[in-house]
Formats: sequence, structure tokens, C-alpha cells
Amino acid sequence: MNDLIKVGIVGAAGYTAGELIRLLLNHPAAEIVFAHSESNAGNAVTDVHAGLYGETDLHFTDQLPFEEVDVVFFCFGHGKSTQFLAEHYIPADVRIIDLAQDFRLANDEHDYVYGLPELNALQLQGAQHIANPGCFATCIQLALLPLAAAGLLDGDVMVNAITGSTGAGVKPSATTHFSWRSGNMSIYKAFEHQHVPEILQSLHKLQPSFDGAIDFIPYRGDFPRGIFCTAVVRAEVDARQVVGLYQNFYAAAAFTHYVDRPIDMKQVVGTNKCLVHVDVHGDKILVTSCIDNLLKGASGQAVQNMNLMFGLEENCGLQLKSLAF
Repeated sequence: MNDLIKVGIVGAAGYTAGELIRLLLNHPAAEIVFAHSESNAGNAVTDVHAGLYGETDLHFTDQLPFEEVDVVFFCFGHGKSTQFLAEHYIPADVRIIDLAQDFRLANDEHDYVYGLPELNALQLQGAQHIANPGCFATCIQLALLPLAAAGLLDGDVMVNAITGSTGAGVKPSATTHFSWRSGNMSIYKAFEHQHVPEILQSLHKLQPSFDGAIDFIPYRGDFPRGIFCTAVVRAEVDARQVVGLYQNFYAAAAFTHYVDRPIDMKQVVGTNKCLVHVDVHGDKILVTSCIDNLLKGASGQAVQNMNLMFGLEENCGLQLKSLAF
């Protein structure tokens, strides 16, 4: 397309919005028309997102000129997108990418496409409305999708994953306070995390017969960003066969890559990548995967979905270097 994609961002003061603004400022086919934040209206975006000094003179606004944009990103807390849509009129031709969980589960009441490109790339091309996946959900699904596609999920799947403090959002809390978080770790929402239903939805799409549970234990890590996940699946399979499944499943993926050696989280922090590695130990398959929770787990994947939505290459504006060291 020749014209720039006109973008609006609602809920623009949080961590995911800050990353989204950073990505879109450097996107060759997009232009930010407005960044909405009622509490920061009139203030410079750099007053909140200080890492953008020297890159933009954009100011927050309390106005919502939807008629001037092609797509709007919702960067709300969970449950607020539904409320916002009930209270505001958005023209039917304006596309929506929702980063909250409101529309991730398919039902007859909405037309949002679940925005995991490795699973739904065809449906995302030209979609009007997209529900961006959760961060843990992205990392865990990308660890398990090839096994589901091969029908190898049998019984409960044990998953452990640790996330950085930015996963809890920009509003300070007792468990994001530096003095508590530094040199510390803890579990939360064991077996009851809100991302489990969307994980199961995707696994059932590829393997309808799977009737096990995802026994997910989330950990809070003492670092700002990133997710590192391990999943254990029981199956009698040859190691080379399993590796081949992953290599074939992700052969055409723009950002998810199978790696033939152990991976670490710093390889992906700062990028839109997911790296996956598999080891076979007897009848157990150990899958490790890692992503940046704010990029592939949120804003990077949202831009990837925007690219698909508007017929661009998936990696447009997303060729980012990891921290690595």
C-alpha cells in the first residue's frame, strides 16, 4: 500500500503503549495520529515514556478522532475494552487491535480473530478486528502447537514460566516494588491463570481430541522483561522426529524459530522473536520457549498483526536486535 496507515492508540500511558509508540514511530508504513490518555492529556509523550526523548514531539490527548485513523490499538487493562466500546462510537471501517483479553475467546457475539500469526495467519490477513494474545499464552502456545498439530498431546501438560515485572503493568504494587522483587521470586495464580483458556482454545483447534489440563505455574522473576517457559509432555517419540515437527511447523514463521541448542531469555529480550528448543528424555518431551513479554507477548505481536491486517510483510518495522549481553 502507498499511503501510511493512520494509527490511534487508546490507553497510551502504559508499558505496552510505550513499546507500541516506539515501534510505530520507526515503522515505515505507519503514522501515529493520536495517543489517548485522559490523565496525561496535554503532556508530552516523553514525560511518561522517557525512552523516546529526541524521537517524537507527540502529546497525549483526551480527544478520540476515530474518523482520522485506519486502525486503533486498545492498550487497556483487562475488561475495559468491552466497556469502552459500549460507551464510544467507532466508525465501522476503523479496524481494531485489542491488547486486552476481552475478545480472545471465540464466540458468536464478536468477530475478533485471535491474533497468533503462527496459528491464524490466513484469517488475520485483512481482518477487521483482532484480539492480541496474552504474553504467557503466546510463549506457552508456541511451545506446544507443533505437538498438538501432530496429535501428541496426551494427558495433562505441566508448564512452568517466569515473567519480568513489566508483565504486571505500569501501576506500582507490592510485588513490583524493587526492594521486594530484586533477588526474589514467587508464584501466583497457580493452575488458575487467566491465559489458560486461550491456550486450550488454540490447542483444541489443532488437536480436538486433547482432553488434558494445562497445569500452569507462573513465577514472578526479579528482572524487568522477558518470559522463559518450560513444558513437559509425555509421549513415546524419537527425538529426531520431534525436532522435525518443530522445524517444519515453524519453517515459514517470521519470528518463531526452532533452535537446536539450549536457549536463554536474553536472546529474545528487545525483539519480536520466540525461540523454541526441544529435548527428549525417555518418554518425556521437554520444550523450552522464550519471548519478550512486551514485544512478542504484546506490542510487537500487535504490530505484526497490523502488518498482516494491512497486507504488509509480517516483519515490517520489527527487525529488532536482542540485548544478548
